[in-house]
Amino acid sequence: MILRARLVATMDGPPVEDGAVVVEGESIADVGPFASIGRAWSGEIVDLGDRVLLPGLINAHCHLDYTCLRGRLPPQKSFTDWVRAINTAKAQLTRDDYINSINQGFSEAHRFGTTTVINLTAFPELAQVVRPTVRTCWMAELIDVRMPGKAAGIVNGAVTSLENLPLRGLAPHAPYTASTALYRACQEKSVMLTTHLAESREEMSMFRNQTGELYEFIRSIKPAFESGGLTPVAYFLQNLDMGEPWLMAHLNELTNEDFALLRERNPKFGIVHCPRSHEFFGHSAFQFDRLKQQFPISLGTDSLASNQDLNLFAEMRRFQAAFPNTTPEEIVGMVTRTPGLARVGRLRPQWYADMIAVPGNASGSALFEQIVATEAQPWVMIGGQTGTL
Repeated sequence: MILRARLVATMDGPPVEDGAVVVEGESIADVGPFASIGRAWSGEIVDLGDRVLLPGLINAHCHLDYTCLRGRLPPQKSFTDWVRAINTAKAQLTRDDYINSINQGFSEAHRFGTTTVINLTAFPELAQVVRPTVRTCWMAELIDVRMPGKAAGIVNGAVTSLENLPLRGLAPHAPYTASTALYRACQEKSVMLTTHLAESREEMSMFRNQTGELYEFIRSIKPAFESGGLTPVAYFLQNLDMGEPWLMAHLNELTNEDFALLRERNPKFGIVHCPRSHEFFGHSAFQFDRLKQQFPISLGTDSLASNQDLNLFAEMRRFQAAFPNTTPEEIVGMVTRTPGLARVGRLRPQWYADMIAVPGNASGSALFEQIVATEAQPWVMIGGQTGTL
């Protein structure tokens, strides 16, 4: 199959005018101008017309378990109040609720042009039951704050639940709900790793000052919790980081000392920012300009318990409003590449044929501005399987 479009934005070089992508099976075989592709290849031609063809979008941090909680949890007075509220809501959900929630999340993500999700799930066993319509990296979200001494068993159980899945990993929730032993047991499995870190002001107060609502909440569960007066980042790097790559969600609360420590230790971090969830909680300003100097940054939606939909175009626009000096091309790059994922996010031979097409008739930077502004439903292909024009 040969896909032709007015513009092909490979995210691997300049856009190709009157471009084409050759698809063989689930992968890309060739990319280039339609004239040269037409001479070198034969096959069905799908003309996408006056559109731009680009890599499918990657949601680098989502919790599809909670799609069904959309609109049910209004902003709370504190992050800890929100934790209590979501725990109450989750207690009312059944296994079928979670299955339906995950499936609905897949469908919605696909509709908005997302072709890959990194999905954190509290129920990794459901990965064998649901039917993804997008490429899915399943991350088992793990907590052992109520089960001290059980780290190895928790991790082994999660790994067994995810076995035979092509993309999988482990997600110890956060340093205040997952023990050092749990983090280390996850690292020993040599899989993709992600965690929440330095998300809220209450987390910073909890670790650095041992005060605040979140501190009291965790102490009611784990009275022996101590952080040594370190910031969340310093605590992680001192106690948990062993040189393995980590995909870090949030990193909203950082001190100058944290930045100095990050430069000194130079950990293998990728960072995921969730613009609209960040706004929902009223977190401290995300320090994008400083973080991007050292780490690759991707975008995610977080869960619909703190967001309104799974639309990465809306995330790009919210990010653009917060950081207007960032070029549109750089913003599109943040939803088409994520550390740890192979063969997605570029239109390149041998990479997966995961693509979307959206209206686009501009050139240069204006083309990427049009992409960010897209509100039309994209045409979608995942693994060589086409959407509907």
